[in-house]
Amino acid sequence: MNNQTPPNISHSPDALAQRKQELLDLFKQAAPELIRDNHLDLNALKALLGEDRLTQKEHYELSWAGKSAARREIQKTTSHTLRPAANNPEHAQHMLIEGENLEVLRVLQKSYYGKVKMIYIDPPYNTGNDSFVYPDDYSETLEAYRQRTGEIDEQGLLNKQSLWKKNSKENGHYHSVWLSMMYPRLYLARNLLRDDGVIFISIDDNEAANLKLLCDEVFGEENFVSTIIWRKKYGLQNDAKYFSISHENLIVFAKDKLKFRLNLVERTEEQDNRYKNIDDDSRGAWKSADLSVGRVTEKDRYKIITPSGREILPPEGRSWVVSEDKFKEMVEDNRIWFGKTGNNVPSVKKFLSEVKQGLTPSTFWDYDEVGHTDGSNKALKRIFNNQAFFDYPKPVEYLKKILTIGCNSDGIILDFFAGSGTTAHAVMALNLEDGGNRQCILVQLPEKLAENSEAYKAGYRTIADITRARIDKVMAKLKAEYPDKTQDLACAYFTLAPSNFKVWRSDLNSVEEIEQQLEAFQKTEKAPAADGQDNLQTNMLTELLLKNGLGVLGVHAIGKATSMAGVTVHRVLMPDDKRLWLCFEPYSEGLKEEIVKAKPAQVILLNSCFTGDNKDEALSNLQLELAGLDIGLWVI
Repeated sequence: MNNQTPPNISHSPDALAQRKQELLDLFKQAAPELIRDNHLDLNALKALLGEDRLTQKEHYELSWAGKSAARREIQKTTSHTLRPAANNPEHAQHMLIEGENLEVLRVLQKSYYGKVKMIYIDPPYNTGNDSFVYPDDYSETLEAYRQRTGEIDEQGLLNKQSLWKKNSKENGHYHSVWLSMMYPRLYLARNLLRDDGVIFISIDDNEAANLKLLCDEVFGEENFVSTIIWRKKYGLQNDAKYFSISHENLIVFAKDKLKFRLNLVERTEEQDNRYKNIDDDSRGAWKSADLSVGRVTEKDRYKIITPSGREILPPEGRSWVVSEDKFKEMVEDNRIWFGKTGNNVPSVKKFLSEVKQGLTPSTFWDYDEVGHTDGSNKALKRIFNNQAFFDYPKPVEYLKKILTIGCNSDGIILDFFAGSGTTAHAVMALNLEDGGNRQCILVQLPEKLAENSEAYKAGYRTIADITRARIDKVMAKLKAEYPDKTQDLACAYFTLAPSNFKVWRSDLNSVEEIEQQLEAFQKTEKAPAADGQDNLQTNMLTELLLKNGLGVLGVHAIGKATSMAGVTVHRVLMPDDKRLWLCFEPYSEGLKEEIVKAKPAQVILLNSCFTGDNKDEALSNLQLELAGLDIGLWVI
């Protein structure tokens, strides 16, 4: 917290501006001679790099119709916030946010910038049957959207039908619409990743090539880790026109590949059983490995005499894997095995206790290891009393493997295409299995369900309703099965919502309009909604914590909201163990005495807290007294 700089409660940070500052800081560190008055000297950069390193007019890049507009989406900020559900638990490890995911990613920038360890998303595959709509500009009309995306031309003539609801392959900008939807979301998602973070993206062959090129641009092709193939079906589709498609792709990019470390896969019992201890070696079980190697090095083609007296040379075209002196050391250390009779070709003893306690992950995942679509369909139906609401949910085991290799035991996981909520299910299950403390943030658009769908008939109205229901059902099941391990298992629910505070308009020109706005801002908070003043306080508290970079999860209050000097005070313990006090009710001298006595690092009050004829004097006196005690005061 900064005592001199008030919190920006009007808009989220400019993600592109943050990125520019990062790059400028890198230039300052690597080549300070290029910086002039905190600006990059392009001529100096050209001179340093040389003309041969500068991009020519024609160069390799991914381009599409609407890319410039998609870039502008990155620069947009938002005044929106997250509104907590009225019955949220006091403390929760996981959260589900209902709202348009690009706007939610903007909202999360301040509090979660550089804090997310792993992102997994399962975006629309753009098969021509996807019903995805992401109108990135809330002020944009349907007509403007249609023109921007190619549904109508500049003369207003209709090009294609129903682009607002469905991205059809007949659309001339079919791939462009999808890329424009993905580009700003991936860019903002990258900002949220830790330097050692990683993103996993499920995709089929429709957009796999484009997605790889798009990620090359957003994350840098040097940070490409791998593409994993998941065999998701065990049957064949005999009526397929060409091939029976049995796989999906999982594209993996690191934020910084040099800092990212992929976790090992747990060894199986079958793999460990390959190690035996037939000679009762005190170091435990072992298995034999070839002593020769496929190269010819004359000094390593020495003669070995077995305990039985047999003379052995390495096979033709090979050498022993170690030098003769090293071989003698290994014999002395009982690391060479000549067989029970002492007459075998020598081999090296590899001890189980000395091998990596895990396996390097493969790029091919079979259904018998991580599940298949048929099994995941049945599993989800069981959760919803044998009702089918999603066609192809990902298996929980599939997500658990991604989590195991991509995230540590206490990282933050983000999924902003949450769908049926498999990611949250997998996180909760894995935490139970290994004692982890992973936190999960899910985002799902509250897309309306068709009235003839099974989910609608069952009482659900949006996809987000199903996501929430699954999380609730999974938590209830886990708590029933593992009551001793799930006391703290909880999920908080939030909705993307307009700010609880009035947003200052900078486009006003007339003196009268400006005066009216100044008068209106005597009270910066909006009037309470129908749910009342108590919920307004909770909503304002959530927004101020979020916009001050404290997040909405992991913030541990010193205690429940308490009454001091006749008003409600919210006390928060910040990550640096300093205390933040917030109060939204009328100020009194008694409150000042409580603040002076407790000495929190920061106090946030509303302008409307100061009432009466002497309100300006009361505020000035409070500012002076707290400044003398080095207590920060922000008045909103």
